[in-house]
Amino acid sequence: MDRIKIAVAILFTAISFFIGFNIANENNSQVTESNTLPAYNTEVNPSENIPITSLRDLNDAFVDIAESTNPTVVTITTTQTVSVRQQNPLAFFFDDPRYRQEREFQRDGLGSGVIVSNDGYIITNNHVIDGAEEIRVILYGGDELEAEIVGTDPASDIAVLRVDSDDLSAISLGNSDEIRVGEMVMAIGSPLDRQFAHTVSKGIVSASGRSSLGLNQFESYIQTDAAINPGNSGGALVNMDGELIGINTAIASRSGGSQGIGFAIPVNMVRNVMEALIMDGRVTRGYLGISHGGDVDDTMARALGLDQTRGFVIGEVVPDEPADKAGLESGDVVLSINGNNITSWNAFRVEVANSSPGSEITLGIFRDGERMSIDVELGEFEPEGIAESMNNDEMEELKETLGFDVDELTDAIRGQLNLESSVQGTIVSAISQSSRPYRQGLRRGDVISQVARQQITSPDEFYGTIRSLMQEGTEAALLRVNRQGRNIFIAIEL
Repeated sequence: MDRIKIAVAILFTAISFFIGFNIANENNSQVTESNTLPAYNTEVNPSENIPITSLRDLNDAFVDIAESTNPTVVTITTTQTVSVRQQNPLAFFFDDPRYRQEREFQRDGLGSGVIVSNDGYIITNNHVIDGAEEIRVILYGGDELEAEIVGTDPASDIAVLRVDSDDLSAISLGNSDEIRVGEMVMAIGSPLDRQFAHTVSKGIVSASGRSSLGLNQFESYIQTDAAINPGNSGGALVNMDGELIGINTAIASRSGGSQGIGFAIPVNMVRNVMEALIMDGRVTRGYLGISHGGDVDDTMARALGLDQTRGFVIGEVVPDEPADKAGLESGDVVLSINGNNITSWNAFRVEVANSSPGSEITLGIFRDGERMSIDVELGEFEPEGIAESMNNDEMEELKETLGFDVDELTDAIRGQLNLESSVQGTIVSAISQSSRPYRQGLRRGDVISQVARQQITSPDEFYGTIRSLMQEGTEAALLRVNRQGRNIFIAIEL
């Protein structure tokens, strides 16, 4: 009997906890002109303010949200031609083309996407469609459409697609800056197989601002325990107002399946990248020109005379770059950006990167016991420019730190490696067998196409990106490597 009383008490506690939730209405997106941004919704549509007084009401609220948002999520299938060299033992002894033949086969991929305007713009992850020769979108009702790529941004793992249709259900875009840890969310996508398309799972926001995962160059993930599995990539993370607050991207798992730790790209970052890709075809990012010299902890705060433990210390100021021109100095403590307190170095660099080159930011600085504000006009993040600014000694020091060298990937080298002409990147020309990258699996002849999801097409881009990551205090970077026609991923320490 006591157990029954306890269960009833828990039941009524749960009911009262959910009182006040609102039921989301369907979106009414507007048609846009083809040469302008999609007219996606950014404001919450008025809800009916129906109070939830029973578990049945709570159940119906979840059902209504799923029914209104599910049609805005699509299944994405991709096809890619992959070449594999046939392994013939005689190739080691005879220089005969017959023993170096390649076999081609079609590789299919599966992912998810979210419709953000009813005239056909769709958001997904770049890794869902990367390298695809054919992309098809399957709508909620089963219709299948061919999709074209509007633009991609590997550094944030965002891609924008478009289909030829002007009568699609589009989702409202929320404000990911307003999410709260503990609020309930739904994940919608197509995990594992097409037969599981439009799977809805429920959970909460477990954390926000997750970074240093080594997945992308600019990371600030929403973490959720809503079930996310392979195939969910590119799908929707939806709040209880039926708004898109994130694009599901990755999971942390020891088994390869969902273990309650999933990550989504915040919709505010998605919106900025999408608008840049649609309007300009590329994403430009703000650049400050400083390195991370350490976070302010209790000991450092006492040593500096700070009354609060927040912010970070500038380690290095790159000469003639925006920070240097604005008067920032090594040893300055950065406390705020545009009036907002610094929560972490990674959150700071993401906010700078999301700002447009040429725009002005205001930094709150602590220097020699005094607080001050310094306005900085941002430059543009250009990895090649960072590499070109290094002198020979700095370049050699960087190569020695890495333990390997890279060179330009020429057509002649592509021919020697039997790579297709479309393969881009930079080739590992020499590597020390005692180096950490070698122990991690990197080898001479590997073609590095991405560093921390940043596309690489030249040695300058490679060294510039590595240099930028090291200046920012990044401890490890994920490399995408093409080895004999196969794509593999290798993480290296910096």
